[in-house]
Amino acid sequence: MAFQNSGAFAALATPIHDNGEIDYNNLDRVLDLVLEAGVDGVCLTGATGEYVHLSVQQRARLASHASAKLNGRGTLLVAIGASSTPHVLELGRSALDAGAEALLLPMPYFFRYEQDDLEAFCREVPNRLQAPCLLYNLPVFTNGLHVDLSIRLLNSEPFIIGIKDSSGDREALVRLAASRGSKPIALMVGNDEVAGEALRSGWDGVISGVASYCPELTVALYHAFRRNDEKAIGFLSPLLEELISQIVPLPTPWAIRAGLEVRGIPVGPFALPLSPRRAAQLADYKQWFRGWLDRNLDGVRKLR
Repeated sequence: MAFQNSGAFAALATPIHDNGEIDYNNLDRVLDLVLEAGVDGVCLTGATGEYVHLSVQQRARLASHASAKLNGRGTLLVAIGASSTPHVLELGRSALDAGAEALLLPMPYFFRYEQDDLEAFCREVPNRLQAPCLLYNLPVFTNGLHVDLSIRLLNSEPFIIGIKDSSGDREALVRLAASRGSKPIALMVGNDEVAGEALRSGWDGVISGVASYCPELTVALYHAFRRNDEKAIGFLSPLLEELISQIVPLPTPWAIRAGLEVRGIPVGPFALPLSPRRAAQLADYKQWFRGWLDRNLDGVRKLR
């Protein structure tokens, strides 16, 4: 299947057991949740999937399992972030073997690199893999891509077919939308806070962490923007803003994992032990989210 370069994608959390192994039964339940909500595809092992906690071998098995579970019901996008080029290439090959339609290429993390270092990396990896890749700009957690470099790569590299931009940089969204030439480029926004603005400015789709545990909202908003339904947008956008306001005080994966627990899908332990303050904060968040779902989910579903 060729990569579907538009739509609402869910960036999935990774359920794990207490021993750190992947919990495939609950992964299937997460996949069922997002597919039943109508997502166009899923993204594995991005920031929401906490890829830094998983081994190369775990990630290969995860991609293979998800591909079999999807069985053509949605597009599979697999992120191949790592701290070194050999690991990135190994992850890319295993994801392609598993059936990924495209690869998401985060920038290297941990050490600080300059833009020409990132340019060399972004030219090397897709050409070595000979496979469709989307740049993944995630400056909060990895080295950030400057918008000028992103535009240059998008317009010059044959295997770079698009970008997921999670920077939240509104000026970059506008510039990237205006930079399209004759080459088809998939512009996918990865920051839920600016998703609406991106879609209004011509972006093709969203790859959303919120959609991992509340896919009904992401799908409804995407389609509302696509059909220019201002009434629906006016109802849905404040709900997303309210949800994000509750996520922001927490590490994002914690909020998403807690949200899945509220939806009845246990996803295993957090990466760090919880202090008493954090445990209380998460308990309050879960109670709030239960109420939010009770008040809003039926209305959101009607607008999908």
